[in-house]
Amino acid sequence: MFENDELVERVILFAVDTGNGDDVSASLDELSELVKTAGAVVVGRLIQNKEKIESGTYLGTGKLEELRDMVVGLGATGVCSDDELSPVQMKNIELALDTKVMDRTMVILDIFARRATTKEGKIQVELAQLKYRSSRLTGVGVSLSRLGGGIGTRGPGETKLEVDRRVIRSRIAQLQKELNDVKQHRETMRKQRMEGTVPIVSIVGYTNAGKSTLLNTLTDAGVLEEDKLFATLDPTSRNYKLFNGQEIILTDTVGFIRKLPHHLINAFRSTLEEAKYADIILHVVDISNPYADNHIITVYETLKGLGITDKPVITLFNKIDKLEEIPVIKDFKADKVINISAKKSIGFDELGASLAEIINNKRSYIEKVIPYNDAGVINQIRQKGTLLCEEYREDGIYVKAYVDKSLNI
Repeated sequence: MFENDELVERVILFAVDTGNGDDVSASLDELSELVKTAGAVVVGRLIQNKEKIESGTYLGTGKLEELRDMVVGLGATGVCSDDELSPVQMKNIELALDTKVMDRTMVILDIFARRATTKEGKIQVELAQLKYRSSRLTGVGVSLSRLGGGIGTRGPGETKLEVDRRVIRSRIAQLQKELNDVKQHRETMRKQRMEGTVPIVSIVGYTNAGKSTLLNTLTDAGVLEEDKLFATLDPTSRNYKLFNGQEIILTDTVGFIRKLPHHLINAFRSTLEEAKYADIILHVVDISNPYADNHIITVYETLKGLGITDKPVITLFNKIDKLEEIPVIKDFKADKVINISAKKSIGFDELGASLAEIINNKRSYIEKVIPYNDAGVINQIRQKGTLLCEEYREDGIYVKAYVDKSLNI
């Protein structure tokens, strides 16, 4: 299957507001950004206020007719639901509208397919795509073949939807084996890091919050920075030295988003779980985004789903350089909140001090003279602590240090 570079899809977004407290309009704004990131143009949107979603068609009959009129009137080449559609819903909407039907999951998978660069990333994306598509072989076959390209047909998972289910199952099994091999390698590397003495700090946050910019500014990591959703997928780890000489490992992770497809969560679990084995969580929030408070909730919900609930959290309200006045947003789950600009290095001194404070709180402070015949202890302190002062005296080596509590000094 070949991608038609000249095709620019014209998409209408639609959603159902069941009145459960979700900001459907804000969610459609985000879906619009996702669709644009996937290379399409949004030409219209429709929201239906309804007590519950129709099991067979998602929208009610009247709204479905209204959507069909919009497709014709706006010259749309497809429609996209803000919720993941069942195979039956997708097929029935396609029959009613006679146009390509997509959902949020398909768009996110398409973006991930574009962004995956490493072997692990490509395996994860293809696995997620195949699991998503395998249940929809009869639901979207006509829809996708109608345009022959565009959203939903890109990336390493470009398997034709007409292919036999047994072939897809076989490919999924092969990819799962490959992913398990990569996962074992990742766990070996992770174990080596955890057995070391250097604290691990995991950078998490909503997509496009500025995680990669933060890592690049601090460590010159060279990670791709774009003002787009899911600019980077693959985790990057870099060493960084705090002002007091303390070494730490900073690890970037894939961005979170509301309604993150479960296929992706499962496929990227080993990547997302980098945060599970960290000593400290750096939670980056785009404070300039009007929906920042919702993003905070989504990040904590995702962390909870991954079993990450007991780590010290420093929340960084990023991009303050974009604002004349910083809005009042609280994060009561964070141990510390700091206003920063990752791009302009604003707030980095406070960030470094906060990291050092949390690390040192897990250690014991010592101030003593170590006899010269025990000088090897100094090396242990350097490995498992922060040596603040080292002074050679007649009776031994005078030190001030924070040391790991496992050291009996």
